[in-house]
Amino acid sequence: MFAIRNVDAGSKARTGTLALPHGEVSTPVFMPVGTGGAVKALTNDDLYEIGFEIILSNTYHLYLRPGTEVIKAAGSLHDFSGWRRNYLTDSGGFQIFSLSALRKISEAGVKFRSHIDGSEHLLSPEMVVDIQAALNSDIQMQLDVCASYGVSYRKALEALCVTENWLSRAKQRWLEKRSEGYLGQFFAIVQGSFYKDLRERSALSAIKADTPGIAIGGLSVGEPPELFEEYVSFTSAILPYDKPRYVMGIGTPDYILSAIENGIDMFDCVLPTRLARNGQALTGRGPLPLKKREFVFDPRPIDPECGCKVCVNYSRSYLRHLFKSREILFSMLVSYHNLYFLHALIKNARLAIDGGNFMNYKNDFLKNYYGG
Repeated sequence: MFAIRNVDAGSKARTGTLALPHGEVSTPVFMPVGTGGAVKALTNDDLYEIGFEIILSNTYHLYLRPGTEVIKAAGSLHDFSGWRRNYLTDSGGFQIFSLSALRKISEAGVKFRSHIDGSEHLLSPEMVVDIQAALNSDIQMQLDVCASYGVSYRKALEALCVTENWLSRAKQRWLEKRSEGYLGQFFAIVQGSFYKDLRERSALSAIKADTPGIAIGGLSVGEPPELFEEYVSFTSAILPYDKPRYVMGIGTPDYILSAIENGIDMFDCVLPTRLARNGQALTGRGPLPLKKREFVFDPRPIDPECGCKVCVNYSRSYLRHLFKSREILFSMLVSYHNLYFLHALIKNARLAIDGGNFMNYKNDFLKNYYGG
């Protein structure tokens, strides 16, 4: 499933290939988030054009709307959405974690009320595997319990114990689905909050489960950047060298490059499209707040060094006009640019790793990014 191609001379960064049911994926890879089966403001053709080989959707949201039966009737999530490349589906654990007032966790699973209509549901780890298999996910994630930043040791341990129990049960159900012809892969998730003994215990539990890949969860949940870097480094060092590693929910260039430096292969985030909808573009000189008045007469592209079709064809002045006029086109164009920017960042990182000079690339990029 996973083959490592090159390892950087001065760090743990590596390039590789994931072989999945809907085609190969080059790593490191950033996955755009299409929570409900669609990346906001972009078409599938936009995503193909940029070069994405895998996107992420969310089990929790798809289960609630349109519902598993609707997608099964179409054949799969790929058939339903028209996306012909790979899908990774998150289990919904983080979304349920975010609905703390609407859910109750037990070993049986998680009971929650829908944020849409208040209806009550129970998702067990086995049921979450079944849903993702019905979607025909190329990579599916175990149901887990994500502890918030600052949680007590006792609470973090409780969450970890449930996650370990759910992992064992979910893997067994995944193996049953594989025997029935399902081809998708299955990843365990490392939890443990910001306690190193719990992180180590969770990582060893994931290793013992011997899943095709392993994700690191519970990071980028409000902790300081230095703590993020410390725990990415600590946790990734425990994980198997020959399996893909995935840090969930990171989308800023500094976090992505830090993760790559520590041997992480996969990451996702809603950030690039969310920033776009709120008037902010990503550039090599840092984020650009296009909604500001200073760009009223600015004829330059978003990023003069970017080759995307938005930067070739549209000015900052015009884009600011679209934002102030609340034109849908603004979100479409700037979302395209932001995802193109991150895809180019990762593609250039791969080239730097293959050339053995990733750390120079990272340092030069961040110097320009923060230097403005």
